Amino acid sequence: MTVRRAPAYPPPVPAPHAPARLAALRRRLLAWWDAGHRPLPWRQPQRGADPYRVWLAEVMLQQTQVVTATPYWLRFVERWPTLEALAAARDEDVLAAWSGLGYYARCRNLLAAAREALRRHGGLPSGYDALRALPGFGPYTAGAVASIAFAAPVPAVDGNVTRVLSRLFLVEGDPAARAARARVAALAAALVDRERPGDLNQALMELGATVCRPSPDCARCPVAARCAARAAGRAAELPPPRRRPDKVRLVLACAVVVREGRVALVRRPAGGLFAGLAAFPAAEVGPGAEAGAALEREARERHGLRLRAGEELGRVERVLTHRLLELRALRCSLARPPPEEGIRWIPADELDGAGLPAAMRALAGVVCDVLGQAPPPSGGARDRGRARARANSLAPPRDFV
Repeated sequence: MTVRRAPAYPPPVPAPHAPARLAALRRRLLAWWDAGHRPLPWRQPQRGADPYRVWLAEVMLQQTQVVTATPYWLRFVERWPTLEALAAARDEDVLAAWSGLGYYARCRNLLAAAREALRRHGGLPSGYDALRALPGFGPYTAGAVASIAFAAPVPAVDGNVTRVLSRLFLVEGDPAARAARARVAALAAALVDRERPGDLNQALMELGATVCRPSPDCARCPVAARCAARAAGRAAELPPPRRRPDKVRLVLACAVVVREGRVALVRRPAGGLFAGLAAFPAAEVGPGAEAGAALEREARERHGLRLRAGEELGRVERVLTHRLLELRALRCSLARPPPEEGIRWIPADELDGAGLPAAMRALAGVVCDVLGQAPPPSGGARDRGRARARANSLAPPRDFV
């Protein structure tokens, strides 16, 4: 007597590295990519991309959404259209142009890598290992530039690609854990298309950014029929969300010193928050500490400024990756003449072009409003940030649109 076994449900998934399965995934992903994708300005056909522009986009898109990074990328390539132009630029000019994108270590690494690439290779090298040796080139950035700009058959695994592969191949566990990372990396390497590696990598990125999002739209997915997580009814739960550490509150007291209509700015230290950028003289205020005293001490010891801290003019708050940042603007007067070096005196109506980080620029908007000075130019997201900042101001707000 023959015993019939009920068919397994969900149906068994082929081995992850089965050549037929990988080939079918490549075909479907590339066909979907060719049928249409977002026309982002840095995207070029395989083997026709400018390595510098590809790299610039990848750096800007780290921890930053496309809609935010795009205008910055356009301004950068207009002002510094080549690797040589960027390498020859002044650090302060590039940092000022980067202002508002955040994660300023990316910008410093961008400059360092441009100069080192020219010195060692005469331009961006085509090899993955040579790219990895440059400042700021992690595995993903090196893989993206090597595959997209030079057609090197290497993977490029970012958060979007990790999510896609975790679902396609049912990868369990924390995506940041070593075992899960290693399996995703191996799958990405096995999936690389030898003829069109950059296009396949971009197809995976695009799929994760537009379809296979944290809440997946499986009905629109070109490879849904071959997705192991979907077959198991687990697409929405993989990969599991990462637990983020609690944010630490950081309070900075900022000195607003005005002399003959000009505002005092200093250069932030080379490391830490807002490293290397122009900013108001500032001091961290610990729990229970007095903001004015902390500011007077820090300004004297770090910048040689003898100040008398006065009333608070306003506040702004920002949510950073690991911090809740609060900036407090204090009206300060000079107790002694300022040093001749290390202090920049900027007209109030030119603060917007002084390279202030976004949070400081929002604070400048509050300060200018309260003091009745001409505010920095307004525009888009900057207006919204400034509006939130004015709402936190201790002085009555006044519209200046």
